[in-house]
Order: sequence, then C-alpha cells, then structure tokens
Amino acid sequence: MKNFEKVSIANEARVELHDKLNLTGAEISINELPAGASVPFVHSHKKNEEIYAVLEGAGSAVIDGETVQLKAGDWLRIAPAAKRQFFASEKTAIKYICIQVKAGSLEGYTMTDAIV
Repeated sequence: MKNFEKVSIANEARVELHDKLNLTGAEISINELPAGASVPFVHSHKKNEEIYAVLEGAGSAVIDGETVQLKAGDWLRIAPAAKRQFFASEKTAIKYICIQVKAGSLEGYTMTDAIV
C-alpha cells in the first residue's frame, strides 16, 4: 500500500476531497461562486472549525451577523458554533479552499510532529 494519494481537479464549482484523497483527519473543499452568487444556506458545525483561503476574486462572509470582506490572499478561521454564509462580490467571482478539522485536535505541528 502506498503512503500517498494524488488527484487532479477539473475546474468545477465545488469539489470535496475527502473521498478523492481518502482523508482521515480533515475535509477539504475547493469552491467557486460566480459574481453575485452566494452559498444558498447559513450553517454552523457541531465539532469542526473551518479554515478558508481565498485564492481568487473577492466577496464576503457573514459570520454571526458580522460582514467580513474577503479578497485573494486572505485566510479566515471560523469556530464551529459560528453561523456563516459566503457571497461573491457583485462584480467578480470568488474562489476559495475550505479546510475543515475537529476543533482542538491539533496535538503537534511542523517540527513537533516531524520525524527527522
């Protein structure tokens, strides 16, 4: 059994990588909203925090009633209980990655978890 998975992703509006990469500790999705569009629902989570990386374009997120402006290069972490919804700007699409992990589960990182 090999110790890695590799996939190529086509240009789709939403791709979840959980099954494609056989992920066991995170969910990662690649998302694109066309100009003027939004995620059609408000949501929160039971246990998972979300980390968003804006790759292209601009838009906003409404988090617990507060509007946060987003543009390419921005990173955003949202706690599980926060209610959130994402919007592309009226003039441009927004493309972002969402990484979903269990809040409080990080026990080590970078050099504290590496075996050199």
